[in-house]
Amino acid sequence: MQYRDSDRAIALSGIYQAANLVQQVARRGLVDADSIAANIHSLFQIDAESVQDVYGGLEGIAPGLRLAYRQLSGEEARDDELTRYLLGLVQLERKLSRHLDRLERIKQGITTIAQRLAHFPATHSNILGALAEIYADNISQLSPRIMVSGEPVYLQNNDNVNKIRALLLSGIRAATLWRQTGGRRRQLLFVRKRYIQACRTLLDDLHQDI
Repeated sequence: MQYRDSDRAIALSGIYQAANLVQQVARRGLVDADSIAANIHSLFQIDAESVQDVYGGLEGIAPGLRLAYRQLSGEEARDDELTRYLLGLVQLERKLSRHLDRLERIKQGITTIAQRLAHFPATHSNILGALAEIYADNISQLSPRIMVSGEPVYLQNNDNVNKIRALLLSGIRAATLWRQTGGRRRQLLFVRKRYIQACRTLLDDLHQDI
């Protein structure tokens, strides 16, 4: 399949969106319901027809597109913590891709959890808890470990821990998608302008402000 800059921009924005949602949970214990739904939705899209369908359409990835545009273009000050999460997820995905046994366990686990979606919404605590367990069992031991910073009162809450792990798993999913569409770390240095333009075009298509 031939992928375009817009596909890579959507996948990269998925990593940004996951990382930003982790920040929100860790710092405030709050998260936008629509955004977390799109990220969790992405975990169950194995045979999506397009990259944007992984997130249920462009609307689901709009916050990530906006964030990617602002961070890559320098329109807002670089968020070092966000960048650390993003690069950590990309590195972790590359490490995970070499562990076929772990990948198979993750696939089987997500397939099993998907059967519950007939009875629970994707953001239900039961679903998030099960996804968090997949992350803890198969990814959290790999290096580089992603150390999440935030307020202890929120990080000590079990529901928040599950949300964070489920969101990190969705970040790994986005990093896989980015690699599959031809995304590479060096592009963030050498063809950054193409990502910036692709994000802007996609947001224009949604008639949304940057």
